[in-house]
Amino acid sequence: MKCSLITVCLTVAVAGVLGANGAQQRPQPPASGEPVRITVEVFDRGTDGGKTDPANNAWTDWIKAKLLKDENIAVTFVPISRWNEEQDIVNRMAAQDAPDLCYTYSMDNVRNWGLQGGVFDLAQYVDTLLPAMKEMMGEDPTIPGQNLIWNSRDVETGALYGISNRYMYTASHNTFIRQDWLDKLGLPAPRTTQQFYDTMVAFKNNASKLGVDRVIPFIMNNDVRWQAYNIFLSFMDPNFSLKDYYINTVAERQLLIPGVKEALRFLNTMYIDGLIDPDFPLYTSDEQPSNLMKSGRVGAFQHNWDQPYRQNLQIQTELEKNIPGAKFVPIDPFTDSAGRTPKRGSLAAGGLIMFVPKSSKNPEAALRYANWLCRYENYHFLQFGTEGINHTQRNGIKVPITATGAWIQNSGANVDYTFSINGYVVPPEQFGEVLSASYPGIPPEEVTVAYRIGSTDVKALPYVPATILSLAPVRQVLVDKEKILSVNLICAKPGEFDRVWDVGIKDWLDSGAQAVINEQRAKYR
Repeated sequence: MKCSLITVCLTVAVAGVLGANGAQQRPQPPASGEPVRITVEVFDRGTDGGKTDPANNAWTDWIKAKLLKDENIAVTFVPISRWNEEQDIVNRMAAQDAPDLCYTYSMDNVRNWGLQGGVFDLAQYVDTLLPAMKEMMGEDPTIPGQNLIWNSRDVETGALYGISNRYMYTASHNTFIRQDWLDKLGLPAPRTTQQFYDTMVAFKNNASKLGVDRVIPFIMNNDVRWQAYNIFLSFMDPNFSLKDYYINTVAERQLLIPGVKEALRFLNTMYIDGLIDPDFPLYTSDEQPSNLMKSGRVGAFQHNWDQPYRQNLQIQTELEKNIPGAKFVPIDPFTDSAGRTPKRGSLAAGGLIMFVPKSSKNPEAALRYANWLCRYENYHFLQFGTEGINHTQRNGIKVPITATGAWIQNSGANVDYTFSINGYVVPPEQFGEVLSASYPGIPPEEVTVAYRIGSTDVKALPYVPATILSLAPVRQVLVDKEKILSVNLICAKPGEFDRVWDVGIKDWLDSGAQAVINEQRAKYR
């Protein structure tokens, strides 16, 4: 099963009509005569590093030629700054100068445009103009029998102002440990929560054997929810219903889920016993923990499934430079009461949202183009390109390589053009091999193992795109209070934990969380 976070997509329904005959027609074969002309947004990421003009390059030439042949549609790409995309598209929408087909990361903006009558409601055209997209999207893992294309539809009104892209990868979080430290102490990789705790104690008590002046057995920053996610999940009640999980999750914070209190108590015990960096409340980003990992002082941490391999962080690479033979490896020790090792996974749909502005002169053609991109022959070439230029074969699998010159991809897997898909469309068992190319200098088998572990026992959780009006005014307050409360609980003195919990939870509920819970209970579908 795939896993997704609880997220709240604010959408408001307004009727939208594409065209008089749109609902009665399926995508048509190429018409003779003058082609239909459309404009389509594309992210402009600059040209540093050999990137090409996003609106005019080898890939756009290929798209234009094949689209004209297949659909008799002539497309012009309109560059929008990736780094200022939200404001740029807001300005274009206000000026009614947006491309015929757009995308953005802000569902709030799409909701507001729907409220103002500025975007089309796509619900009635899914089966008529978007059959290939619907097939590519597949079933929603949280709602059996429902296609992911409906993921952003408002549950109260049925309006579908934007279609979220399909995220192909399941893995999100992993736990990493120093393999060389295990070897020096003759310890196996921990396979249970108790074994993990005992291993952290062994790290703390054997600094001289480990060759460091200061051992930090476990590290995180002050965003405890993210930095210890797998620990939290292992303590949660596996029988808690998806409905109750949604209702009691506020601003993606799970303080009220049964078991979370005990997860924080476990971290409090680790802190009191000196197993967590005492300075973690001061770390407001990944910078300080990452530097300590590179220095060789850290024994274990939790984060993104590929955190030590990421090129922008260079954790594994710098660690090995500083301490030859040192290595972080993924482990899977945190077990719930059902004997599983649950993990946070990624949303099956979410992130980039495709929409059609009401100012579009050719909305049907814009949707036909979006549908055309979702045909295998088209998106597969855009993702993998030509062998020897964009990919190589390894173990019978197409593995991307970095092209140079005309066929360089400005974005990974050409997501700026295949905007309905985030990630390579390959069988799940091939993800690790395919993704390994994104981490130069890291052995492919290490990436493959990390992805496999990060994808084990991920749990599907409900996504309910309801309009939760009580959340917006208090969201940041609740996020900040949850972060402070979690830190205070972990740092609580012996015998003080329950008192800190009771006072903090009451304040959190009184600060708006209870109103959000009540509204989510009323609007759950």
